Amino acid sequence: MSSKSYPRSRRVAQQAQQVLSELIRRELRDPRLGMLTLTEVRMSKDLGYATVYYSVLGADPATAQEILTSAAGMLRGPLGRVLGIRHSPELRFVHDELIETGARLTALIRQAVDDDQARHVESSAEEIPPAEHPEPTPERRAAEDGLEPDGV
Repeated sequence: MSSKSYPRSRRVAQQAQQVLSELIRRELRDPRLGMLTLTEVRMSKDLGYATVYYSVLGADPATAQEILTSAAGMLRGPLGRVLGIRHSPELRFVHDELIETGARLTALIRQAVDDDQARHVESSAEEIPPAEHPEPTPERRAAEDGLEPDGV
């Protein structure tokens, strides 16, 4: 793979995501974080800044933001050492709302489909009038016409 098709900043970002996940799991033992997932890390081209996108389950995103922002300085040193780069990147944490948005859109789509199906069932019931006279059988038709039914 050539470096132009896969820039160094992207390779370092993937490694930073793995390292930060482990550091946060090991070093930050704050129960207010809930289940934290790092969804993506984006590095600047000069590797001076890392934007870390995260999602939380079972915790308030604002509280998680405060905890992560205050821990950024503590995480920066070990991250730089493990990555083997001269200057550790400045960490910026951003709550990733993509998962919540996707779940909300899925629920809306499911609701729309259910409503459409219910509407279809209601309109089908309205189109078919209740049977005042049952559909005549072949035997009944033959008797009404004065003919003998088939097979007799």
